[in-house]
Amino acid sequence: MLIVIDHVAASGSGLRDTDTLHRIDAEQVKKDVISAGFVFEGASDVLHNAADPHTAKVFELQGKSDKFLLKFRKPRR
Repeated sequence: MLIVIDHVAASGSGLRDTDTLHRIDAEQVKKDVISAGFVFEGASDVLHNAADPHTAKVFELQGKSDKFLLKFRKPRR
């Protein structure tokens, strides 16, 4: 199993905000991990914060950024 937790970037932004805001689009992560041979198992919104506008640097939000949690499985050969 592989669990990925990271800070949410604007939908469709891909890798654009990784260097500036320290955020990434969850769909980009899913695409990259699936292309590495993993199977997407599911997601959880337990770390979701609707008050985060996704435009601020995560370090400025002092632990209150919106985050995604994705679960993947590596198939047995």
